[in-house]
Amino acid sequence: MGKPGLAGGAQGARELAALAQTVCAALAEGAATRGGPLPDGGPQAVAARLTAATGPALPDEGTGAEEALRTLVREMAAGAADPADPHCVAHLHCPPLAVAAAADLAASALNPSLDSWDQAPAATALETHVTEALAALVYPAAHAPQALVTTGGTESNQMALLLARERAARAGRRPVQVVCGANAHHGVRRAAWLLGLPRPVVVATPSGVLDPAAVDRVLHGLAPHTLLVATAGSTDSGAIDPLPALAECAARHAAELHVDAAYGGPLLFSDRETAKLAGLDAAHSVTLDLHKLGWQPVAAGLLAVPDGAALDPLGHRADYLNAADDTEAGLPDLLGRSLRTSRRPDVLKIAVTLRALGRTGLGALVDTVCDAAGALAERIDRHPDLELFARPTISTVLFRPREATDDDIAELRRRLLYDGRAVLGRARAGGRLWLKATLLNPRLTAADLDALVALVAAAPAPDEPGPPRLPHPTHPFTTEGTTPR
Repeated sequence: MGKPGLAGGAQGARELAALAQTVCAALAEGAATRGGPLPDGGPQAVAARLTAATGPALPDEGTGAEEALRTLVREMAAGAADPADPHCVAHLHCPPLAVAAAADLAASALNPSLDSWDQAPAATALETHVTEALAALVYPAAHAPQALVTTGGTESNQMALLLARERAARAGRRPVQVVCGANAHHGVRRAAWLLGLPRPVVVATPSGVLDPAAVDRVLHGLAPHTLLVATAGSTDSGAIDPLPALAECAARHAAELHVDAAYGGPLLFSDRETAKLAGLDAAHSVTLDLHKLGWQPVAAGLLAVPDGAALDPLGHRADYLNAADDTEAGLPDLLGRSLRTSRRPDVLKIAVTLRALGRTGLGALVDTVCDAAGALAERIDRHPDLELFARPTISTVLFRPREATDDDIAELRRRLLYDGRAVLGRARAGGRLWLKATLLNPRLTAADLDALVALVAAAPAPDEPGPPRLPHPTHPFTTEGTTPR
């Protein structure tokens, strides 16, 4: 066996091209073997098949690059939950655009690390260029908006709470008190714990969104410094809090406002949907996540602020990375752009996508999945055996069989998973458990929506024997027909 090839350097592209062909063939073979949204049999069966096919994780002698790629990529694909499948709709887990995945390959091959300029000259400039543009999308009237690239909504929310904590400390105030809705992402409460902040005050959200009157009463009893966290696109239902009223409420009580728009933020790309985010630019910070409604491979999070000076508390010095004299001489200081040190250039896939599609192209994809969710909701609402929770705000639809109990719903979802027939989520709303379909695939057709409704409506009761596995559409998806509007 010869020396293993390198991805970079003058010969790297040639080495990579041959292996990329192996990867693509293995992906196709694995998807054909799977034949549906996820493998059947449940966790133990999947683990057993993977282990049997791949053998020891650390063999004494290697098998070579092509065999290793072919075997492991094929088995990963065969055992994947494929977000591009029309029956894989449980989570905010998007099918990435091919152009973004290709850009991610280039990022891995070049392997710049964004902790010092001399490891990432072009990547440093590109990150600054792209994050300024995306921050300006959030804060169009701001003078110097800026954004940080993060691993996703959880890290962005942690950074927002950290910045609020540091602002409070510098003002000589007591530790910041976080106030959030019961609809807020679980990571908000976890971030408060991680940062040593008081336990957040959680405001009930019986309607699914924060009630400004209830928030007003809570803030009235709290002294500054307080951070109100609103949600623009909840994980359970995609609901958007009333941002303008909450911004007014926060201002009235001298509280700060952070908006977790990890899901809903990309509505800004759409001329039609952007009005749902009115008031977003009043926030002190905003979380975005383009590996949700942005079709990027994980990870592609952002934290936007209206003034880059708000990020100053993140400044940090390590002489081998950002020596003071290097910074004074003009080398960019990157340590204040993240709490991480080694950091891959996730901005490249975002930049390629923005250039390839433009704002209008991304906006069209946003409109398409929102339309698909509306069309699915209409089908469910018309079906005599299904119940719709509410019209979708973004692209999440909650529904359930009419006569099912909550236990039936949980068991039905697991049964579909174990049979490999569908990946549906679960959410509790209005005191009941619902099936959740989060539509993020812009290539869904009317036939796909019909098939999903029929699958759930025809599912047997938990104590009845299940039907044989149905044939499933093959990849790539047909572009015939249109998504209903």
